[in-house]
Amino acid sequence: MSGPHLNGTHLNGTWLRGLMARRPLRIWGSALGVALTVMFLALLLGFVVAGRANMTVRAIQSVPVDWQVLLGQNASRAEAVQAIQAATPVKSLLPVGYADVARFSANTGGTVQTTGAGKVLGLPEGYSAAFPAELRSLIGASTGVLLSQQTAANLHAGVGDTVNIARYGAAPVNVTVAGVVDLPQADSLFQAVGAPKGLAPQAPPDNVLLLPRAQWDAIFTAQKAARPDTVREQLHVRLGQTLPSDPGRAFDQVNKLANNVEARLAGSAVVGDTLAAKLDGARESALYAEALFLFLGLPGALLAAALTFSIAGASAAQRGQEAALLRVRGASERGILQLGTAEALSVALVGTGVGLLLALLVSPLLHAGVQLTAALLLLPAALGLALALAAVLLPTLQAVRGSSVVAQRQAVRRTAVPLWQRLYLDVLLLAVAGLVFWRNAAGGYQLVLAPEGVAKASIQAEAFIAPVAFWVGGTLLALRLMDVLLRRAVLSRLLRPVSGRLSEVVAAALERQGGLLRRGAALVALAVSFAVSTSIFNATYNDQARVDAVLTNGADVTVTGGPASPAGPLLASLRTLPGVTDAQPLMHRFAYVGADLQDIFGINAAHFTDVSHLSNTYFKGMTAGQALAKLQANPNAIFISQETVNDYQLSLGDTLRLRLLNAKTHQYQVVPFTFAGVVREFPTAPKDSFLVANADYLAQMTGNPAAEVALLKVSGNPGQVVQQAQQLSANMPGVSVTELSTVRSKIASGLTAVNLAGLSRIELTFAVLLLTAATGLVFALGLTERRRTFTVLNALGATRPQLGAFLNGEALAVAGFGAVFGTVIGLGVAQTLIKLLQGVFDPPPESMLLPWLYLGTLLTAAALSTALALAFAGRASGKKVTEVLRAS
Repeated sequence: MSGPHLNGTHLNGTWLRGLMARRPLRIWGSALGVALTVMFLALLLGFVVAGRANMTVRAIQSVPVDWQVLLGQNASRAEAVQAIQAATPVKSLLPVGYADVARFSANTGGTVQTTGAGKVLGLPEGYSAAFPAELRSLIGASTGVLLSQQTAANLHAGVGDTVNIARYGAAPVNVTVAGVVDLPQADSLFQAVGAPKGLAPQAPPDNVLLLPRAQWDAIFTAQKAARPDTVREQLHVRLGQTLPSDPGRAFDQVNKLANNVEARLAGSAVVGDTLAAKLDGARESALYAEALFLFLGLPGALLAAALTFSIAGASAAQRGQEAALLRVRGASERGILQLGTAEALSVALVGTGVGLLLALLVSPLLHAGVQLTAALLLLPAALGLALALAAVLLPTLQAVRGSSVVAQRQAVRRTAVPLWQRLYLDVLLLAVAGLVFWRNAAGGYQLVLAPEGVAKASIQAEAFIAPVAFWVGGTLLALRLMDVLLRRAVLSRLLRPVSGRLSEVVAAALERQGGLLRRGAALVALAVSFAVSTSIFNATYNDQARVDAVLTNGADVTVTGGPASPAGPLLASLRTLPGVTDAQPLMHRFAYVGADLQDIFGINAAHFTDVSHLSNTYFKGMTAGQALAKLQANPNAIFISQETVNDYQLSLGDTLRLRLLNAKTHQYQVVPFTFAGVVREFPTAPKDSFLVANADYLAQMTGNPAAEVALLKVSGNPGQVVQQAQQLSANMPGVSVTELSTVRSKIASGLTAVNLAGLSRIELTFAVLLLTAATGLVFALGLTERRRTFTVLNALGATRPQLGAFLNGEALAVAGFGAVFGTVIGLGVAQTLIKLLQGVFDPPPESMLLPWLYLGTLLTAAALSTALALAFAGRASGKKVTEVLRAS
């Protein structure tokens, strides 16, 4: 690299070849930092895009009927159909009749049972095929006169029985039951279309009968003439429109289509837009996915960028020497900058190219539907190029700005206290983080704002204050504490176990290198805090996802029957199945609280947790153990959902009189219970109103000991247990068998739709790579810059153990102190993240979960990388003096 024409661009290749030969760690280290940044950003962006598309697909698939168009009294069905088809393509469009009736009655088993008010639906031919999620056949035919499961239980009616329908304004009429069905989507099927917004959602009717549309028309024509307010018609619509993959844009489009239909019909019909309601929830989930990207992903990308700057900055002295030498040999500032630009472009192209290639290779392994398109990769590529140019050119520019060759070769020590230390910025940021966290924890904080009717939901900007302030403030506090730890008196005592008698000398040497050590330790602390906080959050989420699945399914495998076919009689046989370690009964019945029919669950409090999980958060003001103890101590104790407590103004200790169906008299009778506590959630229970009591007491008071549900704990393959349980219940109509993993995939919340398992693999692997680079690569670069010092010590007769004392001391200062500070910061950030992202947990976690296996892997990776860096530095210190001086 000598000669009179160093400013020529033709020397760029020679310069780069020289760097690759003599400074390979500098080039490849910087390129590695850029590659990690580009790869991580590309995969995270891919996850966000794929997650949003997945949420949209799930929302569309989960809707039983896209639109329920309620026709006005004088509306023309033909005009409404024409308006809908003109506004949007449709796959299915069928008219459904709704009629209110005063009651149903049936004479069965020598007794007459009578229900309260109910509804009769008129379903056109082909309805079940067009909207299969609305009906599930249990007993008998799937067409004809069908009773809902609950109505059949109330009337004790089955196939072939006669049910009397008491019409309004017309004489009663009899129909013969052809089958019994379940209505899984009753909430949406009987939604109050056109009800004013802000009102509580309408509960589905307790008693429902379904008729073929032609028979419904014949029966309710007279009632419609006498009481038109009790007979209505809806058009059930499945849209054929192709919607955008983004849930917010899809919500906006569906909403506009519905408005278009209502405008075309000039107010004669109202659209019940169930699809838009589902997409409304999906857009909120999409915002949680973006929050995950910002909370968990962005710090990792920033850390990778910081690593790149650290690697490039570690060679600042080396670049100064090179600039001085180039000036001596006649190079101009422009020529030196051209060589620096060539180095920066090389690092940018190599790092960006490798990062994009790794992202493309890794994305198919994530099983998350992540597709990295050219448009998506454009942003990470541009950021990678900018990062490389900034990281490499800035040190070169600083080297060139020296006023003379002598000035460039001097090491200027900064003795002034940094401004942030004088202003106590670290303490201020930690105080702000604590204040915001306390406010959020006490105030029922909502991370995502999704106002009703607004197509664009948003994340509260203040959500980022607590974790960012904690992360930055904790790192600055670590730097302040490092100033104290690196003082000779303190450091010599800390180094005694690793440096022995040389601890005083090593402490003095390290104190002089305080700035470099602080930067290295800060980078290690940031890497450790990112790894710890991310791993704890992901482990806690994964554990809560399983708890959520147990909450929905009840146990590993659940056999669910009904009043006519309870699963309880199968318990003895189920316990003997291979892989089943325990089986417990669960009563699931219905009780009237006043005029409101609610789910009531009967459990064996002593053994229920043998097969299912009860979180302390399920109960208000007590733990799960205390709640079960209360049930065991008082046979008629009952736990009531918060909604029911609020609706009926109940207080602890009150006597609650419920009406339950007696199996012997086939009549509802009053059964007293004592209000023992509030239950927020319970396995297999609905989200709103339900009751939990002792199974023995329910059996005694109703004369029916059979349990409708059997909960199984499985140690083997759940799939095999499901198959065997299905064989046992093959002759029992209406009995279903479900297992945990299947239910978990169906109830996935917003973040699960982004496939958090795949995202966790990316983040945790990336965290290990970052920590390895921070503790190894940066450490090795720093030691390489000081290898002259170690080589001179070697030439003066220092033994290998004595040289090792210096190396071990620096390893303790950089890796040891950084790891300790990073762990503390990571624990704090993890707790903050779990609290702020509490909206994705159902139920909220009781405490954060520590992934010991991953943390052990992280510690091992850091120790190995540090050991390799020490070995590299040890070999560098053993070179001959003339060789080192020539290389420097």
